[in-house]
Amino acid sequence: MSTPLNPQNGEPDSVTIENAIELKDVEGLSQGQIVRSRFFRHKGAMVGLAVLIFVVLLAFTSVGFGPVPGWWPQGGGSGKVINPGGAPTMSLPTWLGGSGFAIGEHPFGQDENGHDMFYYVMKGTQTSLGVMFTIGGIACVLGVLIGSLSGFFRGRTDGMLMRFTDLVITVPTIVIGAVIGKMAGSLSAAIFGAALGLILWPSLARLVRGEFLSLREREFVDAARVAGASNTRIIFKHILPNAIGVIIVATTLLMSSAILLETALSYLGFGIQSPDISLGQLINQYQSSFATRPWLFWWPGLFIVVIALCINFIGDGLRDAFDPRQKRIPSQKKMDRAAAGSHETTIPMQAQGGHVGLGGGS
Repeated sequence: MSTPLNPQNGEPDSVTIENAIELKDVEGLSQGQIVRSRFFRHKGAMVGLAVLIFVVLLAFTSVGFGPVPGWWPQGGGSGKVINPGGAPTMSLPTWLGGSGFAIGEHPFGQDENGHDMFYYVMKGTQTSLGVMFTIGGIACVLGVLIGSLSGFFRGRTDGMLMRFTDLVITVPTIVIGAVIGKMAGSLSAAIFGAALGLILWPSLARLVRGEFLSLREREFVDAARVAGASNTRIIFKHILPNAIGVIIVATTLLMSSAILLETALSYLGFGIQSPDISLGQLINQYQSSFATRPWLFWWPGLFIVVIALCINFIGDGLRDAFDPRQKRIPSQKKMDRAAAGSHETTIPMQAQGGHVGLGGGS
């Protein structure tokens, strides 16, 4: 593949070299392979994905899940307070100013009754993650269904569905979430997450509607319609795969806001209720101990922030991977190598062109 030349001086410019490097990187790859390659090259998304996987594995393997036991020996029951005030037994390495890395019996500390905070934080992380994925799944299904039907059929269908969407949007999320949380939070975390998923889909529906309005006018949709494809086949086989990038990115960002909403509602007392445990509920339960035992706030708050940041980083990576307008700027070393290679290929071409010109003038 030859590199085009700059018409002013006959040498390839930087933009041409960048385009040539990008085309070389994706040469012979399918669209799915290109998306995966761009996503795996996104450092922030990879760090976020690795940290999120670590948090999920730590939460579900340490204290167990359902009938499956975990490897953490301490339970959630009350016990003897080890350190003064129940301070964490975990110490930092010496190179960070600590006395040497050690976990101890209660690395996250204990409350005034001797409860192990590591156990409670892991249980709360399980619940918060479950609520987050439940909200994301239900909101994704409803948003894609309503948005696709509205954008594809337009007309009266679009009018009715969008007016219903506008009605849901106008109601403050925190207010309707508090009402739903008061009714469903005491039942179970799954029902609470499902109830919140029923009110968090409008933003996704509007994005999907906009994508369908644009894609339904494309040539491949007209070709499918001429070929006799039904509306269902056009929606699910032709338009939806082309809108999957927007759907995935919007869903990840929705999940990030969902765990913050669950935390806020649980902190206010309108979310997860006992005997279930969530990170927001832990902060609400120990808010009176903020001045005397701050570690009771540190760890639930830290896990909330880490999960939300990881989801945001993954969403940014997916957005860059699916957006064809995003370009990865190559390093200077690659630019120099490509420029040298293109210069070597242009010399024989220029020599050949000069020989032909001499022959034609004789």
